Amino acid sequence: MPVFEAFISGTYDSRVIDLSRLRVLVAVAKEGSVTAAAEALHYAQPSVSHHLAKLEAEVGVPLLQRMGRGIRLTDAGRLLADRAETILAQVESVHAELAELAGLRTGRVRLAAFPSALATLVPFAAARVTAEHPGIQLSLSEAEPPEALSALRNSDVDVALIFEHGDPPQRDRRDITMLPLLDEPLYIVTPANRSWAGPRAELATYAEDRWIAGCERCREHLVVACGQAGFTPTVDFETEDYVAVQALVAAGLGVSLLPGLTLVANRHPGVRLDRVAGLRRQVLAALCGKPPASQPAQMLLDALSATITEPSWPT
Repeated sequence: MPVFEAFISGTYDSRVIDLSRLRVLVAVAKEGSVTAAAEALHYAQPSVSHHLAKLEAEVGVPLLQRMGRGIRLTDAGRLLADRAETILAQVESVHAELAELAGLRTGRVRLAAFPSALATLVPFAAARVTAEHPGIQLSLSEAEPPEALSALRNSDVDVALIFEHGDPPQRDRRDITMLPLLDEPLYIVTPANRSWAGPRAELATYAEDRWIAGCERCREHLVVACGQAGFTPTVDFETEDYVAVQALVAAGLGVSLLPGLTLVANRHPGVRLDRVAGLRRQVLAALCGKPPASQPAQMLLDALSATITEPSWPT
């Protein structure tokens, strides 16, 4: 079996391909050029070119294609780079576990979470981890799902809290393990001092109104949901700040569609909330590769499972 096919199928001999060369390929795929990859890795540019040439010789197929003064990855190069991200993440996870077992360090776990989860679900879980495992170094960062998944693939975080609206995933996730944690209801948010002729909990009632949208993925879901209700929403304002969304609604500048956690985290007194039947958002924990997770990551997952309960959703 050729080396490239063996690598992709998972039957390759790890002694054949140098992991440092895989890191170089992943950096080129991420940064878009040899020069940028060299800067990101703190390598000399000739060293990056040398690693790439050796990697192509090892796998036996072209991985890069010259495009004028630049380069791009071939189909084989893109496939190998995607698989390499998973391999490198697994290697780092194994190193972390072995180091902890050997007593070289107590371990760390890095979590990326979207804002409303960071404000509602994460604090109790984080407090549990630090109380029960004081030697674990826990770090938290805010990131919307696409950025959190990218950080997970790049081994910048160990666990990512993301959300999905039930739409098909936007990219191949065969190397990502998803663990469902919670389902959120969705609410139409309207000014508290205004009335409508139609049913307040149905999107079609607001077909003629201006809309205030959230993040890019939330806007996409809003457009799809309104389309299923028979109209295309007129989006006049966009902001990822759910506090600002409610303030804009309270000021009479439009209506919005917000998930439950954003309203548990903060509710403006000048808005009315109406739960929309049939619409939900699922919260998931994402891990790179297949279980089991590293020991520190598993501690965090256990804390999340233990502390997450069904919130008292707004009525």
